[in-house]
Amino acid sequence: MAEVVIYTRQLCGFCTAAKRLLEKKGVAYQEFDATFDPALRQEMVQRANGRATFPQIFIGSTHVGGCDELHDLERAGKLDPLLAA
Repeated sequence: MAEVVIYTRQLCGFCTAAKRLLEKKGVAYQEFDATFDPALRQEMVQRANGRATFPQIFIGSTHVGGCDELHDLERAGKLDPLLAA
């Protein structure tokens, strides 16, 4: 299974929804809470090609985007193959 990394911040409903979907699918993920860490937030923005919204999700070497994009992949049936890669 591909490594999943999610950058989050506290009190973020979109972060919670994205993590809930991953947990529902039984996917282990590495979470980086950037709420109070400007350096971590900058790392996220660089990895996400300038995107600064939360969450930012990476599956393997693929930048998925945020919560909406993660759910879009699931609805399209493309999330499982990406996770399996």
